[in-house]
Amino acid sequence: MLEILLYIQIALCAFCLYRIIRGPTVADRMVGIDIFGILVVGICAILAILTDRMFLIDIGIAWIILSFIGTLTLAKYLSGKKLNE
Repeated sequence: MLEILLYIQIALCAFCLYRIIRGPTVADRMVGIDIFGILVVGICAILAILTDRMFLIDIGIAWIILSFIGTLTLAKYLSGKKLNE
């Protein structure tokens, strides 16, 4: 069952990559990047369960933290403010 979920997550990542590449606006691309990050964390969690290697959870947590910081940075940039404000 988890293998099927893993394949579904990978297929959804392909759809997100399409949105990132073909997105008409920067905001659409950023939403695609955020969803892609969430899917990668899901893949890390499924792989951690399947392989009994819990360090993959740490990789997922680090990925989410970096994704959050990137989202905040892009939102600030798109609003026209400098990064140090």
